[in-house]
Amino acid sequence: MDFQLTDDQRALRTGMRELLERRFPRTRLRAVVDGGAVRGGGLDRALWRELGAAGLFALRVAESAGGVGLGLPEVVLAFEEAGRALLPGPLVATELAAGLSGSLAAGAAQGETVVTALDEGGAPVEYLASADVVLALGPTAVEVIPAEEVARSAEPIRSVDPATPLHRTTPGRTRLDQADRTGQADRTGQADRTGQAGPGRSGLAARLRREAALLTAAQQLGSASRTVELAVNHAKHRTQFGRPIGAFQAVQHLCAQMLVRAESARSVVYAAAVTEDPGDIAAAKLLADEAAVHNARDCLQVHGGMGFTWEADVHLHLKRAWVRAGQWQSAAAAEEELAAGLVSTVETCL
Repeated sequence: MDFQLTDDQRALRTGMRELLERRFPRTRLRAVVDGGAVRGGGLDRALWRELGAAGLFALRVAESAGGVGLGLPEVVLAFEEAGRALLPGPLVATELAAGLSGSLAAGAAQGETVVTALDEGGAPVEYLASADVVLALGPTAVEVIPAEEVARSAEPIRSVDPATPLHRTTPGRTRLDQADRTGQADRTGQADRTGQAGPGRSGLAARLRREAALLTAAQQLGSASRTVELAVNHAKHRTQFGRPIGAFQAVQHLCAQMLVRAESARSVVYAAAVTEDPGDIAAAKLLADEAAVHNARDCLQVHGGMGFTWEADVHLHLKRAWVRAGQWQSAAAAEEELAAGLVSTVETCL
């Protein structure tokens, strides 16, 4: 099987990178981090509409519905570039909602509607104060809820990432909880009662979670690749004892290990985008989380004392990687998914 990117996929990746370099350069990232917008939980709506106009959220929407008509591998490439640029906002939830029917989710594909997500696992909700609607995923049911309804039972919490405002919700307070208890249909017009709790479950809610985990892994991959670039560039130009620090073996080993992590994660993330297998996605999330977190730490080590300063971008990658590692599929949940797959394989062989 050939996993090489096609010319169209390379063009998509290049175009996304060039778009973000123009619309979200480092100066804009620093303005988000240093400015007051995030302190109030704000989101740049103009940028969000630009992303929608560029087709970021409509990549998988059918052409007949005004979308681009591509597949999950292409979305993974685009989200990898978003992770590389540390693009803020509830990107994953908005992309998922763009493919759902229903009046509340209308406008998500065009970037007119900001959608965040509330998962059954109890993870904090990002950008709740800026969202128009919330994509709520229960054990089986899926519902799109007005953001103000969720906000009534939520309180802001301190986020380790200065560009990702978070809220903690009170369990059992949304209509989704009632829908799961009574077996009501979801807001997309279809009942989703086939899913089961635990690894290997099926149904719309489970599928959306898997896709969300994969797209989050793609962002982690982009961040891991970017920190490799930052570390190598710094090692080339920072001199010590009259030589670039990249000439020292200890620094070379750190950079080499970072590259191995990023490329190992890349192969698994790309493969999972093609197969869409739950076990492959779990492996992709595990490796991408590890690559993003450990690469950011090693990049900080290469930068030395400079890496600990607020002005350096290294800490932003580390903090965003920490937040993403806890979203959609934790390491423990991914390991359970992989273990369940191994058990089922053994049982089949027996």
